[in-house]
Amino acid sequence: MSGIVFKVAKGLGFLIAGLIGLLLILFILIFGRFQVASWSNLASLGPSAPELNVDGFAFRDLNKNDQLDVYEDRRASVEARVDDLLGQMTLEEKAGLMFINFTPVGAKGNLVEIPSLSDPTTLIFAKNSDLIAHRHMNHFSLLAPVDEPATFIAWHNKLQGLAERTRLGIPVTLASDPRHGVKGAGSISLPAGAFSKWPEPLGLAAIGNADLVEEFADIARQEYRAVGIHVALHPVADLATEPRWSRISGTFGEDANLSARMVGAYVRGMQGAALGPGSVATMVKHFSGGGPQMDGEDAHFPYGKEQVYPGDNFDYHLIPFIEGAFPAGAAQIMPYYGIPMGQTSEDVGFAFNKEIITDLLRNQHGFEGVVCSDWGLITDAKILGTIGIMEARAWGVEDLSHEDRMLKMIAAGIDQFGGENIPAMLVKLVRDGSVEEARLDVSVRRLLRDKFRLGLFDAPYTDLEQANAIVGRDDFMAKGLAAQRKSVVLLKNGQNDANHWLPVSTRPKLYIENVDPVVAGEYADLVETPEEADLAIIRIESPYEQREGPIASMLHAGDVDFKAPEKARILNLLETVPTVVNIYLDRGIVMPEISEASAALIADFGAEDAVILDLVFGQSEPTGKLPIEMPSSVEAVSNQFEDVPFDSADPLYPFGFGLTYEQAASETAIIETEQE
Repeated sequence: MSGIVFKVAKGLGFLIAGLIGLLLILFILIFGRFQVASWSNLASLGPSAPELNVDGFAFRDLNKNDQLDVYEDRRASVEARVDDLLGQMTLEEKAGLMFINFTPVGAKGNLVEIPSLSDPTTLIFAKNSDLIAHRHMNHFSLLAPVDEPATFIAWHNKLQGLAERTRLGIPVTLASDPRHGVKGAGSISLPAGAFSKWPEPLGLAAIGNADLVEEFADIARQEYRAVGIHVALHPVADLATEPRWSRISGTFGEDANLSARMVGAYVRGMQGAALGPGSVATMVKHFSGGGPQMDGEDAHFPYGKEQVYPGDNFDYHLIPFIEGAFPAGAAQIMPYYGIPMGQTSEDVGFAFNKEIITDLLRNQHGFEGVVCSDWGLITDAKILGTIGIMEARAWGVEDLSHEDRMLKMIAAGIDQFGGENIPAMLVKLVRDGSVEEARLDVSVRRLLRDKFRLGLFDAPYTDLEQANAIVGRDDFMAKGLAAQRKSVVLLKNGQNDANHWLPVSTRPKLYIENVDPVVAGEYADLVETPEEADLAIIRIESPYEQREGPIASMLHAGDVDFKAPEKARILNLLETVPTVVNIYLDRGIVMPEISEASAALIADFGAEDAVILDLVFGQSEPTGKLPIEMPSSVEAVSNQFEDVPFDSADPLYPFGFGLTYEQAASETAIIETEQE
């Protein structure tokens, strides 16, 4: 028997060893392929740009021809420089300029050339040298956090060094989704890291002060440029007229006039009076308004591809663009994924729709800047180029080939393809006569114009000493904290005029949930159970349905009401001890029973624990006003129109509601549309 066991064990050992060997071979083949490709890409690049001294000035000889070309001469006009460079570009270089996608950032400040299991983004996104040297791309977006400037700047400067070694030395433009919120929200916004921390845009709208928004955007501009971020994939000009939509926290609420003022201020703060070397170009999204999603579902997914207008309110969603983004001089625009149902002669997604991009945006409203599509409209997203993780958002044109999708976007008026790495496809379409090279020149001219205006051809590198002096500066952090305080909305304070719980003037026995006990201990004596407490403070998140998938799991979508058992647990607590409920509000939440049973109800849009405790204990006062409605029931949400604001029947808390400590709890605090 022992001999049989030995033979079986030996066989299993050989089998396991064989499997390990096979996996090792596969590992070597896969990662070796990336290493060989990296060596090839780097070998194809030329030297760094030497310095030219002309008329007592130093210039960068980007094309390494030992003479000063017009595009290298910072004294020349932007248009002259664009003309000169465009005339020197090959078809492949033009095509590469018309794509923007994510690129990974090296964890130690190094270029990312080999996929790493420790960083999943390196398995999905093409490597740095492949994009720059092989595909001639030089626009990238970033997901990596900026936890401290040194690592990010080291990587950024190495990336710009790669770009400098290309034939024409065209610098890299880096873009980012928002990254200044107290909460990072997946694909909507990113963690603030070392940057100053502010409420989400919905919280800025709760403050309602355009001057403050402009100041915030100016601070964000300084922190972005300090580390090498040049384009903001924001602000969001969409309107929150559909309370179930998952992207409301990134908007300025549901009032178009308020949003227009906020968007205009945001653009001015980021760009200044005109786009220049210190600016961050804003890519305002999503034209012509991405908020009225059918049943609140998001257009990232096929079940949310339809935007509907049952209230015939299409033009209302244009107001933040017409009265906000355009007058402020927004440099770039992004249309959304969805189909504006019944609004044009064909029901196709915005980026495929010539009547939206060319007729409405360009011709009717005179927009002359860059129009970049949202991410992934042509090809499916894949891991290591093989394992599909998300289908292309080619809504309305799903049956078209990849090439025909691209052609339709070009015909619609798109300048840049977001979330794609396929310039070779565009080159092929030109070579086979499907599209004229002159059409590419129109878009390339717009893209180059922004690179020149941003000063990237003359000074693409960032300085660590300067960044350390700017990023997370004490006064920036203090202003962000002050904005958090101003954004908080007091919705309820006791049951009647004689029973106001806030502000608390004593040092109570306090029970807490989701509050840092170290912070809370500065205000009260903490206890372990509600039964021991004089007062409880709980911080809760807005409810949502957990969805499956890499993007869906990050978006808070679906029903907006609390479900059992969590609802019952909260209500039981409220019956046990007087409780201050603080809810992070990222959508129009239904919570009448919790509101009724609470001692006080506070809404925030991204606020640190100390901000909430300062308000509860009277060290600050509530001033924020709701930028969205809070509906009274799920039925009211279902019955409202997706494209119409303020139309929820008998809302629990209407738009503009917000109490102060000087008001009786029974009084309303409705603001006018003009909040300032």
